[in-house]
Amino acid sequence: MRKMGFLLPIVVVAIVAVLSAIFVVDEREKALVLRFGQIKQVVVDPGIGFKVPILDEIVRFEDRILSFETELIEVTPADDRRLEIDAFVLYRIDDIVQYRQAIGAGGERQAVNDLSGIMESQIRAVLGSQGVTSNTILSPERSDLMEQIRVRSDARADALGLAVVDVRLRQTNLPEQNFAATLQRMIAERDREATDERARGREAAQRVIALADRTYEEILSEARRDARIIEGEADAERNKIFAEAYGKNQEFFEFYRSLTAYEEALKGSNSTMVLSPNSEFFNYLRSDQGSRSDEGERN
Repeated sequence: MRKMGFLLPIVVVAIVAVLSAIFVVDEREKALVLRFGQIKQVVVDPGIGFKVPILDEIVRFEDRILSFETELIEVTPADDRRLEIDAFVLYRIDDIVQYRQAIGAGGERQAVNDLSGIMESQIRAVLGSQGVTSNTILSPERSDLMEQIRVRSDARADALGLAVVDVRLRQTNLPEQNFAATLQRMIAERDREATDERARGREAAQRVIALADRTYEEILSEARRDARIIEGEADAERNKIFAEAYGKNQEFFEFYRSLTAYEEALKGSNSTMVLSPNSEFFNYLRSDQGSRSDEGERN
């Protein structure tokens, strides 16, 4: 009985020692086993581990993806239109040994501060590079810019034992003091574009009008040419008909020509003519001419 009473404390101490030598790392964590501040073991896989009781210390680190939001960062793109931008950053602890050495006892808060400085410098570097304008930042090319920021930031965060998983630009605003000036500049640019567009429209209208005038003159010239040709052909046909009629009945043709001359001479309100009574113009108006014509017909 006394022996059992002696062994019981030993068993309890042994059980406590064994239990204190066991530690568990779940799937959300990574861990370091430290002895007097020195790293003795790195545990990156979930499961059960062992340590020396009292001497060893377990330091746990998040293995999940972490996030933070940057403060508003003022950037100046290539078009000198200053913008205020903030970003949402996803990151994870990639190398816990490097992370502990770089961050020390500062923990997650220190890691966020250091990573924020990296993100701010890289956002300014990418968005302020040559060829990147404010319109580019607001266009579908925005995703390419975010990937560039992520790659550059990830390369520098490696010294902290961190990996940058994703970067998303959130707000893109104009600074309050620059808003009015930027608005006026945008209005001036639109006015200039409108003026240029109107000038191009007037130039195009002049070209259309000039082409229409030239086409009109060409059509009119061709019509006049065709009219002269038709008139010439008509005159030739008329002369031909007159010649044939003259050949068939010379006296009737002369009579017809005289009547036509009378009609042209007496046209209008002025019907007074001063001519000699013996003028040939009145051959067919004299009574003796008419009598001679009757005698000729009787004969």
